[in-house]
Parts: sequence; structure tokens; C-alpha cells
Amino acid sequence: MIDWGTIANEVAVLLFNILYFGAIIGTIAIIILDNRNPVKTLSWVLVLMFLPVVGLVLYIFFGRSRRKVRIISKKSYNHLLKKPMAEYLSQEVCALPHNYSRLISLFQQTNQAFPFDGNRVEVFTEGASLLQSLLRELQQAKHHIHLETYIIEDDAVGRLVRDVLMEKARAGVEVRLLFDDVGCWHVSHRFFEEMREAGVDARSFLRVRFPAFTSSVNYRNHRKIVVVDGRVGFVGGMNLAERYVRGCSWGIWRDTHLMLTGKAVHGLQTAFLLDWYFVDHTLLTSVCYFPRLEVTGSSLVQIVTGEPVGPWKEIMQGILTAIASAKKYFYIQTPYFLPTESVMLALQTAALSGVDVRLMLPMRADSRLTHFGSCSYVADALQAGVKVYFYKKGFLHSKLMVSDDELSSVGSTNLDFRSFEHNFEVNAFVYDEATARQLREIFQRDQRDCVQVFPKNWKKRPWYWKVAESVVRLLAPLL
Repeated sequence: MIDWGTIANEVAVLLFNILYFGAIIGTIAIIILDNRNPVKTLSWVLVLMFLPVVGLVLYIFFGRSRRKVRIISKKSYNHLLKKPMAEYLSQEVCALPHNYSRLISLFQQTNQAFPFDGNRVEVFTEGASLLQSLLRELQQAKHHIHLETYIIEDDAVGRLVRDVLMEKARAGVEVRLLFDDVGCWHVSHRFFEEMREAGVDARSFLRVRFPAFTSSVNYRNHRKIVVVDGRVGFVGGMNLAERYVRGCSWGIWRDTHLMLTGKAVHGLQTAFLLDWYFVDHTLLTSVCYFPRLEVTGSSLVQIVTGEPVGPWKEIMQGILTAIASAKKYFYIQTPYFLPTESVMLALQTAALSGVDVRLMLPMRADSRLTHFGSCSYVADALQAGVKVYFYKKGFLHSKLMVSDDELSSVGSTNLDFRSFEHNFEVNAFVYDEATARQLREIFQRDQRDCVQVFPKNWKKRPWYWKVAESVVRLLAPLL
């Protein structure tokens, strides 16, 4: 007698195996045909081969590329750039720094980042002073406030900023808030609803909800931008949360942020309005958002954005060009050091050619996993002569680069795969001797609160640390 139940079970198992292995093989084929970085492609293939279930879930959630997707049509983009371009063309002819003419041209070609002269740059290295200045400028707003952040917490700092935004909205000021949905995942909906009820136009960037979750969770808006009346701008690494002021359990929270006045604010405004178009599909190009700005200082500034869409990796390409242009020194602070092969090779090449390359990392980070990954690259840097320092006074969250007393950069970009490949980032590149010297002195001051790492001592760390670092390094392109 035929056992139809057994046959049905065998057929079901066969169909499951066909679908299951078909999905795995199909996913591997898609990854290979996407022509990504070979290291990243191999990482995904290995994960799918040895951890197929976990790998398939991870790829669905985190692996798919959007680099060929357009955020905005070329016509709309050109319309948005019309006013900043007019301001750029109308400024007096300024002498571009010869050593960085290629870098400036690169950003113009790949990012439409105009080099604006005559800006004033104020540097902040701790949260309390930044918060004080930010609140002062917000209180003085007369027409609009545009605020974009990865995190705004429902804590003392977040509520303080929220209350000012609500007060200004009630007074008739246009207030737009753009926050990252993953960065604010645990913040209550009521926190944002109160702002909306007061007239604040608060939107989340790439809202993560099923079924949209699988297509957007990996692409996060990590930018920190504030523009007040189109005249004052803020950019850097600090989010709006209490820990940026009070510090963490093991010390201070060391970060770097800039306040800009001058035409470079147009660059921040353009970046914000482009992101606003992405979430609201409203193109804001009125002259009121791009007022006529006078010379306020002597700094030449480019506002450069990076995103996981489009053909280029603008900020990473800029960093590579800046490292290659260094003649005397190149100093870097970053909380996460998971560099692409090209960035690591550039740092090694600069150090081997006699440039004083210094890398500063936190002694202890907020993520043990990424910290192990960062440590796995230290030996490679040391071998080439890069000087490596671990900051021990607290958590170093600063994203700072300075070179040759001429070039400096502060923004939201970490030296890792995620910032280069997946996040929406923004950095200010400043071509100015005074700012570069100030940031060099800040770096050297922080260096006094560091432990320098030497190859001989680095080799003596526990074997289980080395194993953990090596394992995490395999996943570095996926982190």
C-alpha cells in the first residue's frame, strides 16, 4: 500500500531544499554579478556558505546595494544648486591652495561641492560649550531652523533642544527636524509628536518598518547639520544626547564640532534640503533659504557629502587624495578604524615615504565588536611606521583630520566601511592655516592623554584578543 504521507513529506523536504539552496546560490550569484569590492564580495560569500541561514538573513537586511539608485532627478538637483552656484560664481576670485587644487577639483566634480571663501570657523571639543552656542543661535532664529541629526535622545539635552524648537515654531519660525529612524529607534513616538503638535515639521529618515525594514535598515543618515536662517551652520560629530555633555561611565566624551558663518553655510543648507527632498519630496529653493552672506573670516571651506547612492565614494576618495597630498604630517582621530584596503595602503605609503602619520583611537569604545575590529588593523599601521595612540581619558568620538598646517576636516565620517559604503555622511574640508594649526594643537593636546602603541608591546597582548580581533576583521566589510 502506498504511504502518501511519507511521499508528501519527502516531496516537501525536496521542495524546501530546492528553494533553500536556490535562494543561497541565487544570492551568491547576485553578489558576484554586482561587481563590488572583492574583499566585501568574498566576505558575503563565505558567510553565506558557512552560515547560510544567518548569512541570508543578514544579506536581506544589510547587504543589498543602493549605489545605482538616484535620490533626486538631475533637473531638480541642478535647480537646488542654482542659488549656491550663483553665490560661488559671484564671489571675488580667491587663490586656491596649490597643494590641494586636485582635492578641491575632485569634490567639485564628484559632489558639486563649491569652495566658498571668507568663512569664520569656530571649533568645539566638548558638548557643553557646543550646546550653549547651539541654543543661543536657535533662540535667535527669525525665519527658519533646519536641524538634521542621527540621534536626538529623550533626555535632558534632547528635551532642552526640543523645547527651544517648539518655542520657535509657535513664534512662527519654520522649523524642520530630520532624524535617523534607527538612531532614534528607542525614542518614544510621543517625544516627536509633541514637537509636531507645536508646529515642528519632524521627519524620520528611511523609516524602518516591516516590510520596508529589509530595504532600508542598512542605509543610515549619520549626518549632523544645523542651519539657522541660512546664515549660521553647525557640522561635526556630536549628536543631541546627554552623554555628549556628561560623558560616559569610563570618562569624558571627547568630540569635535564646528560652527560656520559665511557662504559655506550654503553648502550645509544644500545638503539638508537634498535630504529633506528625499523624505518629503518637496524641493525648497526659495531665496530666503540662501540669503546674501558677507565675508566673516578668512577660511576657504567645502561642504562634502557622502552617500550609498550614486557612482562615487566622495569622502573616501577625498581622504585618499588628502593623504597622498601630505608632505609633512597627517593626523587622524576616529572612534572606529576599519579602513578599506585603499585607505590603509594610502596611510602606509605616506608613512613609508617620510610623512609623520599619526592615528588616534579610543582606548575603550562604545562597541566591543567594532573595537576588536579596529585593533586588528593596528599592527598593519605600525609596521609601516604609522604612530598609533590610544586615548585613555574617556571615549574619543572625534572625526578629525589635519595635515601640513593647511588642510583640516571635521564631520560625521568615521574611518570605516560603514561610513564609506553605507551611511549618509557630511564633512567640512577647511583650507586655512589658522584652523589647521588650531586643530593640530587640539590633536597634540589630546595626545598627552594617550598611550602610544609600539610594535614590540602590541605583540604581547593576550592571544584571545588576537583571535577575537582576527575573527571580527573577517566581518569588517559587513559591520
